[in-house]
Amino acid sequence: MNLITETLRAQLLVNGRQSLDNDDFDPPPVVKLFMPDADATWLLTEIDPHDHDHAFGLCDLGQGFPELGYVSLAELQSVRGRFGLPVERDLHFIATKAISAYAREARLAGRIMT
Repeated sequence: MNLITETLRAQLLVNGRQSLDNDDFDPPPVVKLFMPDADATWLLTEIDPHDHDHAFGLCDLGQGFPELGYVSLAELQSVRGRFGLPVERDLHFIATKAISAYAREARLAGRIMT
């Protein structure tokens, strides 16, 4: 499966450009990625317009410490879980709030809550 469609990539790049111009930019996540055989989840808001491999969002590796940061899309494409399953996109995810709200809730819960 293509993790990020061209439509999603376009929106992530638009958000990446907006974040360069606005320090207070706080968009909702565009895409949710997860590992079906591990506890890792990513809520991505933007792609760096200068480096299309780097996406920004809320990253939760299942260790109880979700954090905002950058992740390599190439690495996400190549990583496998305990049973060899790849990262997948949640096809039914619809963001209901800004990334800062997801991050605040995730820090309190120790994991991303969607």
